[in-house]
Amino acid sequence: MQPSPPLTRDTIHSTLSTAWLGRRIELFDCLPSTNREAAQLAQAEVEHGTVVVADSQTAGRGRLSRSWFSPPGANLYCSIILRVMRPPERLTEWLSWLPLISALAAAEAIEQVSSTHVSVKWPNDLLISERKVGGILCESGTGTRSDPFQIIGIGINVNVDHDDWPVDLRDSATSIWQERKIVVDRNRLLAQLLLELEQCLDELVLHGTNRIALAYYQRCSTIGHKVQATLANGDVVVGLAEGIGQDGSLRVRPQTTQPGSGTPEIIHLRVADIIHMRT
Repeated sequence: MQPSPPLTRDTIHSTLSTAWLGRRIELFDCLPSTNREAAQLAQAEVEHGTVVVADSQTAGRGRLSRSWFSPPGANLYCSIILRVMRPPERLTEWLSWLPLISALAAAEAIEQVSSTHVSVKWPNDLLISERKVGGILCESGTGTRSDPFQIIGIGINVNVDHDDWPVDLRDSATSIWQERKIVVDRNRLLAQLLLELEQCLDELVLHGTNRIALAYYQRCSTIGHKVQATLANGDVVVGLAEGIGQDGSLRVRPQTTQPGSGTPEIIHLRVADIIHMRT
């Protein structure tokens, strides 16, 4: 681990330039999971835009019930609580795009503080040179008054070195330090992340998906790749990722298995584990 400045509320707020996101920050030395703590606070009616941050996690979670490597003093683990009332006709759009715009905001934040290009593997894995530097876990729930809330959990590998990783992650994971050999102040990274996320959320609320979708499309390295997609029921689809649907789904044209069978129809994937395949 590379020594880095400790996380403090005062330091975070000293560089925070958001209008509403992160006005309240709950900072912990260690939590089982920032998403779990955020859910408890949201159920207790904590205000919109509250952020939960931990220096370490003992039971950090990623997508598809995977564990998240969460050592102390090195990385960024945070969860954002949202209470945005959406009309029924816009709710599906809001929920489906939330993970994608969160990944977009996180990628922009990493680039701003490190000058390192970050791509997004659909829907919300953050990659540097095809290795994972961060991920997103979005969850929804209702409070005691049945008011809905959403939680955006974000983990970013910041100052971890190659030898710090568990052996099974060394070939697939990376960190900003590992790629750039610069120590990033996590306070500054969090402040930048919250600013980028606030801008993306405001854009989605005020103007819909048009500009957000274009920005995501330009950053998404899955598009144009041959992919292997494992669906929730265990089925596997192999094909070319051709684009992003209006609902944030991944548009995949399955590869043909028999000569003369014609061009297969595009399928829209909403939940899948994606692997970029070498061609």
